[in-house]
Amino acid sequence: MRRNRLVYLLMLATLFHFFTLAISLPQNRAQSRSTKELIKALPEKYRVWLEEEVVYIISPKEKEVFLNLENDRQREMFIEAFWKQRDPNPNTPQNEFKEEHYRRIKYANQHFGKESPGPGWRSDMGRIYILLGEPKTIEKIENQYDLYPTVIWFYQGMAEYGLPNAFSVVFYKPDGTGEYKLYSPIKDGPQKLMPHYSGDMTDYAQAFRSLVNVSPQVASVSLSLIEGEPLTDLVPSISSDILLNQRIPNAPIYKVKDTYAEKLFKYKDIIEVEYSANYIESDALVSVFRSSGGIYYVHYLIEPKKLSLEKDGPNYQTSLEINGILTDFNGQQVYQFDRRLPLNLNEDQVSRIQNRMMSFQDVFPVIPGRYRLNILLKNFVSKEFTSFETTLNIPEQGLQMSPLVLANRLTKSNQFRGLNKAFLFNDLQFVPSPRNDFLNNDTLYAFFQVWGLSRELVEKGIFVFELTKETGEVIKSFTKKISEYPDQTVFYESLSLAELQPANYFLKVSLIDDQNKILQSQKASFYITFLSVINRSWVMTKPVDGDNSPAVQHALGIQYWNKKDLNRARRHLASAYQQNPTKPEYALDYCQLLYSEKRYQDVLTIARPFLENQKNYDFLEIMGQSAQAIGQYEEAINYYKQYLTHFGTNINILNEIGECYYQLGDLNEALYAWERSLQLEPGQEQLKARVKAIKEKKK
Repeated sequence: MRRNRLVYLLMLATLFHFFTLAISLPQNRAQSRSTKELIKALPEKYRVWLEEEVVYIISPKEKEVFLNLENDRQREMFIEAFWKQRDPNPNTPQNEFKEEHYRRIKYANQHFGKESPGPGWRSDMGRIYILLGEPKTIEKIENQYDLYPTVIWFYQGMAEYGLPNAFSVVFYKPDGTGEYKLYSPIKDGPQKLMPHYSGDMTDYAQAFRSLVNVSPQVASVSLSLIEGEPLTDLVPSISSDILLNQRIPNAPIYKVKDTYAEKLFKYKDIIEVEYSANYIESDALVSVFRSSGGIYYVHYLIEPKKLSLEKDGPNYQTSLEINGILTDFNGQQVYQFDRRLPLNLNEDQVSRIQNRMMSFQDVFPVIPGRYRLNILLKNFVSKEFTSFETTLNIPEQGLQMSPLVLANRLTKSNQFRGLNKAFLFNDLQFVPSPRNDFLNNDTLYAFFQVWGLSRELVEKGIFVFELTKETGEVIKSFTKKISEYPDQTVFYESLSLAELQPANYFLKVSLIDDQNKILQSQKASFYITFLSVINRSWVMTKPVDGDNSPAVQHALGIQYWNKKDLNRARRHLASAYQQNPTKPEYALDYCQLLYSEKRYQDVLTIARPFLENQKNYDFLEIMGQSAQAIGQYEEAINYYKQYLTHFGTNINILNEIGECYYQLGDLNEALYAWERSLQLEPGQEQLKARVKAIKEKKK
C-alpha cells in the first residue's frame, strides 16, 4: 500500500526559556585572524554571498559562525539553514522570504545608484529598499528653488519587525546633484534640505520654520520620522536617529532566533546534512539524583518547540533519536549513549496532544565527577534537531544538596518499582516543567535530595523553606525536622499557590544544623501566570533497568574505564558480562579491559564462542592481539587475515601480520605484509628502515 507521506505539524506552545550554554568558537581562528582576513580567505562564491547578497540581513552571530566554518560542505549547510530560519512557510517548496530578498536586490540594482559608480544595492535607497521593501507611498518633491530634491518613503504596519507602526524614511540630494542620500533629523536637520538657507545652522527651530514656508510636507518629517511622535520643542527626534541606525538595520533579524547558528557550528560534525538546516528551539531541565542503591543518575527532560509526525494510513508516526555525550573538563569523553524511540499515534491521540508540547524524559547512570553534558535529539521523519548543553557536578563524598526541582504534579504508583525512570523515586512520580510555570490554583511540589547526611544531622538537622517575591519580600517561611520525613530517599513539600498573585517568585531550601548554621541551600525560581489554563506537556519516556542490571553496570564500567579507574571498571564490566554473557557488547568491552591487564588467555576464552557460534567478527582484532601476545603467532595470523576479509585493509593489522611472520622466521611473508602497509602509508619511517635492513641482510 502506498504511504501517504504527509507531514502533520503539531504547532506547540510558544512560551519558552531556552536552557543552553554558549559555545566557544575555535580560539585559533576567531582570535588570531581578523574579520577582514577571514572574509578575504573565503572562496569567491561565499565571499559574494556574505558581503553582497546577505550583507544587510545577516546577524552578527550568524556572520561570526559563518566565518569560522572550515570547508565548503559546512558553508553550504549553513546557507541552507540560514534561509530555512527565515522561511515563513517551511511546508511549501518555495521560500518566500528568499525569493523576495533576491527580488529586492534585483530591483535595487535596476532602479537605484544611477548617479554613483557602485551597484544599486550599495546606495542608501537600495539598502533601505532591501531592508524594508516597497514603501506604502512615495512622495517626490523636486524642482523647487528653495529645496533640494527630496523623496519621502512612507511605511506602515511593520511593528512585527520591531519598528514603529507608521514612519517615514527621507532621502535628499545634497547640492542638488548626485545620488540620493539618507536624511537624518539629527545629523542633517531641516537646514541641510534648503540650498539658500542663511540662518543659524545650529538653530533647528529657526530652520524648521523656514522649511515650513518652503514645503510643509517635507517640514513635517524633518524633525521626526515617526508619525505621531510628540515634539514639545522644535528639536530633532532622538527616536528617529535610533530608528535609522538601529531599528531599521535590525528589522530583518528581529524575528530570527540565531541560536541555530551556534548549534549548527557545535554539531556540524555529528548531524547529517539533511538535519543541518532544521534546528528547532526547545526547553530543557537536568538534575542529578541518587538511587536507594547509592548510584547517581542524570534525570533530564527536553521539550522541542514543535514535533512533526508523518501520516501513515490512519496513524501518525515518527522516530526520535537521542544522542548523549558526557565529557570531563579536559574534553575527554567519559560516556556516550544513543536511544531510538518509535512513536505511533492514532487520530484520537493526536487530537489530544495537538496543542501541547512533547516532553521526552530519560535517565542514565553517572559516576562522581565534574562534566559537560550534551544532549542531541533528532526527529527521523522531519529531519529536525534540537539540543541542550549543561554542566554537572557529582561529589565523590561529603555533604551536598541536589538542585531544587519544582513539579506541578505528583502521582503515587508502584508500577515501575525496581526500575529507573525520570523523576521517579520509589513510588513517587514527580512531573516538573522546564519553564517552572504554574497556575494560581496549582499545587507546587518541591523536591530534592541530600547526600552524605550523618546520623547526627538526621536526628537534629532541620530544613528551612522560604518563599519570597522577586523583590525579596518574604511571603511564607516554615521549618521541618529531617527526622520527620519517613522516607529520606527524597525530600519533598507541597505548597498551595491559591493565595499568591500572578508574579515571579523564589523558593529557597536551607539545611541547618543544631547550631543554627546553614550547611547547604538551594534556590529555584518560578512564576504564576495570568492564564486560566496551561496546556501541560505530554510525557514520552521509557523506564530503564535497575541498579544491578547489566545495562547499568556496563554503563558505569565504561565510565570508570574512560577515567582510568581500572579497579572499579573491572568490577562493573565483569558484573555486566557475568549477568548476560551472550551479549557481544558486554563481552567485547570486558575483553578490552582484560587485554589491558595482560589476561590474554581469558580474552580468548571469552571471545571464541562469539566468533565460532555467533559469527561475530568484531572480536577478531582483540583475539589476534591476544594470541600474538602469548606467542600463538599462527593463530594470530589466522584471526588477523579473517579481520581483513571482513573489514577490509587496515595498516595496523598488516603490520601485526608482518610481525607475526617475522617471529615465525618467515621473512618473505613478513616483507610482503609490511610492503603492502607501506604502499598504503609511505610515511612509516621506522617500518621503512626495518624493511630495508631485512632486505640488506638477505643479500
